[in-house]
Amino acid sequence: MKIAVFSTHDYDKVYFEKHNTGHELSFFAFPLNEQTVSATKGFDAICIFVNDTVNEAVLDALHQNNVKLIALRCAGFNNVAITYATSLNIPTVRVPQYAPEAVAEHALALILTLNRKTHKAYNRIREGNFSLEGLMGFNLYQKTVAVIGTGKIGKSFCCMMRGLGCKVKAYDIVEDEELKALGVTYHSFEDTIADADIVSLHCPLMDSTRHLINTKSLEYFKHGAMLINTSRGGLIETCDALEALKTGKLGYLGLDVYEQEANLFFHDHSEDIIQDDLIMRLIGFPNVIITSHQGFFTQEAMTEIATTTYENIDAFVKNEPLINRI
Repeated sequence: MKIAVFSTHDYDKVYFEKHNTGHELSFFAFPLNEQTVSATKGFDAICIFVNDTVNEAVLDALHQNNVKLIALRCAGFNNVAITYATSLNIPTVRVPQYAPEAVAEHALALILTLNRKTHKAYNRIREGNFSLEGLMGFNLYQKTVAVIGTGKIGKSFCCMMRGLGCKVKAYDIVEDEELKALGVTYHSFEDTIADADIVSLHCPLMDSTRHLINTKSLEYFKHGAMLINTSRGGLIETCDALEALKTGKLGYLGLDVYEQEANLFFHDHSEDIIQDDLIMRLIGFPNVIITSHQGFFTQEAMTEIATTTYENIDAFVKNEPLINRI
């Protein structure tokens, strides 16, 4: 198949070329959206990532260009109008899991960095400052961690936190019996986040979860609690989180995703004037850490993304069942 691969970087090319199962690839650095969809003409399939936009207008153009398959090289699919794509007989496949431990480990890295302030200590030592003032953290052992979403990534994170001796509370519409056997307890959303020292988000972005963390839900948070989001930026109402940081209701905030990340993440803006006032305010807080959607970014995950994407495409070509169809 002729496949147009959007939002690509050098590392995408390395893994997709290494694991290619015989397809003709064209890599585009720019994202797929209404302005760039004309580039899909002449291709049989498209391969997209988290910040590409496949709305109804884009789908109409894809249908007109005779694109037959949408292959997401990620787990989330909130950026695709799935129902409309199905009505046009354009199937959408995804990579439902790719080394879930990678994202879970990154969530833990954010927690440890925020808590023990290793990023600040690193900068101090490089400047000859060996003072410990302002670097005090807390023991994770016996702390209460609230996990929202216990799919594969959330489950991996729960296991890590239990291994550190934390008390783990969870919320999900489906309870995991293996986690319950490990001592994870399930509660309502409100009871899960109430009195937790750390709240970590691992649920998909859907209409029912958009702005799950807002002024109302933040009222249930323990004063000074830590909030971690390695899932999707739209789970948090950023303005409400900013207010909670200002009042101290949120004591720490770790983000690997951001609601308006599409125009920022994965690119070098070091010489630009960043126009997003909200993220600039967040960056200014000493108790906030933001990483650029790198939770997935391990060798193992990139290999799994490429191989599963090709398995999905090959199954379509062979007219086999699409086990990862959305």
